[in-house]
Amino acid sequence: MTINLTRRALMIGGLMLAVAVPTFAQDKPVLRFSAVFSEQDIRAEMMGMFADQIGEDFTLEPYYGGNLFKQGTELVALQRGNLEMGNIAPQDVSNQIPAWSVLTSAYLFRDAAHLRKFFDSEVGAEFKTMAQDQLGIHILGPTYFGARQVGLRIDKEIKTPEDMSGVKLRMPGGDAWQFLGTAIGANPTPMAYAEVYTGLQTGAIDGQDNPLPNVENMKFYEVMSQIVLTSHLVGYDLLVISSKAWDAMTPEQQAEVQAAADEAINFSQQAHLDREAALVEQFKSAGLKVYEPDLAAFRAFAQQKYLESDLAADWPEGVIDRINAL
Repeated sequence: MTINLTRRALMIGGLMLAVAVPTFAQDKPVLRFSAVFSEQDIRAEMMGMFADQIGEDFTLEPYYGGNLFKQGTELVALQRGNLEMGNIAPQDVSNQIPAWSVLTSAYLFRDAAHLRKFFDSEVGAEFKTMAQDQLGIHILGPTYFGARQVGLRIDKEIKTPEDMSGVKLRMPGGDAWQFLGTAIGANPTPMAYAEVYTGLQTGAIDGQDNPLPNVENMKFYEVMSQIVLTSHLVGYDLLVISSKAWDAMTPEQQAEVQAAADEAINFSQQAHLDREAALVEQFKSAGLKVYEPDLAAFRAFAQQKYLESDLAADWPEGVIDRINAL
């Protein structure tokens, strides 16, 4: 009888151990990540690197192509606790914090290095604190994805902003994005990212503005005739984590996550710069006209539009000078 009881106790103990092991393995916090970019994007590789670096303490669940949350809705999902991490457009932040609209204005950042220097600076820290205090998100860093260029379906030479008059240029929804289209002389038309290829193909839009790697990833070049190298905006999004998820981490885990983000962002930035340099010739070989317009005319036109707009009224005093001085 005693032997049977002992055997039964051992069996029960073994079953409990068998159940406990997988349960323990699942105790790592899950960080759901949502982005509009595709799995073929360099930034998807960036997130793979990030996931590997934090894998001992966290499980990253990535969702690409807007499959979990559509473009522009990720920030609200983070705020509602329906998402832990996201690739957020600064324009979405500016919809809730008007002062952030300065960071979405045309011809503000000179290049990727200037962008990174800003977010590592004292003035950049002030903007990150705004987002944390008012939106409940912690910014890990800016994810550069190339200078935005105008790609057109129509065969119309563009030299000055006046040449953009009447051009139906797809821009993401939101006031900041739409104003950007106006600031380079176009007639901005809101359209979801996933619909742009069909929009160009059918003539619903005359063109779109994206960095060259995006044009390649989404195959927009197949339904365009030309690329105008306006370089009107240093394209970047923000790799963010909800304050709730961030605050739940130990200081050691926060340092680990930040270090992993820095390394992954560095890789992605350099990969995008290298890719941009190669794509101009690639698109020319594909039969597209690729040329540079009068950039001085575009810059002067855009800056004047912003300074005359209501957006500038919300910009912190002296912020442009502080950014230019970096």
